[in-house]
Amino acid sequence: MQEADVDPGPATAGRPARGVARIAGESAGSGADRSPDADAAAHLASELADVGHRAGLDAVGVASAAPFADARRHLEDRRARGLAAEMQFTYRNPARSTDPRRILPSARALVVGARRTPAPRLGAATSGNARVAAYARVDHYADLRAALGEVADRLRSDGWQARVVADDNALVDRAAAVRAGLGWYGKNANVLLPGRGSWFVLGSVVTDAPLPPNQAPVRDGCGTCERCLTGCPTGAIVEPGVVDARRCLAWLAQAPGPIPVEFRSALGDRLYGCDDCQEVCPIGVAEREAEEARSGGRADGEPDAGADVAAVWILEAEDQELLDRFGRWYIAERDPRYLRRNALVVLGNARGDDPGRSALLHRYARHADPLLREHAVWALDQCGRGQDPGVSHGSGGTG
Repeated sequence: MQEADVDPGPATAGRPARGVARIAGESAGSGADRSPDADAAAHLASELADVGHRAGLDAVGVASAAPFADARRHLEDRRARGLAAEMQFTYRNPARSTDPRRILPSARALVVGARRTPAPRLGAATSGNARVAAYARVDHYADLRAALGEVADRLRSDGWQARVVADDNALVDRAAAVRAGLGWYGKNANVLLPGRGSWFVLGSVVTDAPLPPNQAPVRDGCGTCERCLTGCPTGAIVEPGVVDARRCLAWLAQAPGPIPVEFRSALGDRLYGCDDCQEVCPIGVAEREAEEARSGGRADGEPDAGADVAAVWILEAEDQELLDRFGRWYIAERDPRYLRRNALVVLGNARGDDPGRSALLHRYARHADPLLREHAVWALDQCGRGQDPGVSHGSGGTG
């Protein structure tokens, strides 16, 4: 899983001629013994920010490539406390994900970018439809990588090494964004950009170019506000900035195995992701309202077709159809059964009575997969339609 505007500072100053960006006295080698010219390095950083903005990034900053010691300590502590549940991501190997030199041994700097994910405020999904979180409706990471790729190409054109890292277990992207001065850690554990909030995806270019890092961190802008803590439907934000994945609906929709029964009603109509802790955040509301006013009610000017998916379609689609449409998501074990599992919970929470829906649930209540069978039985019970003598009401299992 990112509102007053971000001040890009000197990064948007007049762009130097391309040749000036070559740092005096530097070779295109490893960078181990270089003595960079500070002005040329600053000019290069300025040009890279300009390249990033023109490529579609909303904010660009530079951070040092030193290890993220605090992030590593937090990852290891939260994993030890069980707060990470079965999540892998950067928890899998904190020593690796918090050290940019594991990506590029000669790394000296990170060029960090943020790209906005339009997030129109929507009403509840129509009964029987499954809701997709804003960041996952479109492949925003593809656009982010493309923009970062242009930054990397500019570095390579001067002989520097550059690696693009976005939505990747290899780097703690939020820690990089905070160090680069893009924003601060919100109480919902997302990075909030000043005046704009957390509706952004984040990524970095790891490089051996000796770029000057941003010096001033962004001050905490949350103040006494605790709307995200109280607005989380399952109380998953157990303290400011700390999320218990075992209660987080975004994680439970991705996690393998059965969805714990105590959280199924709270899952509501969610198929993938959860936006609640961002929706209640007051930072960036003015920007969203202005976007909607300009576009006639939608943040991007078009109906948000990717927001809702018919749960029945998910249950009737072939595996390959589901992977073709949703394969860029994190799906446990790359197995579409977990999308079907979520769709069954959505139908169990759906309002009204639909004979076709009921028949489909009864069919799944006899499914060969015990995971799907158990979730279908739960859905039938929720809807008061479970009185079929051929349906087992056992606990099933993980399959």
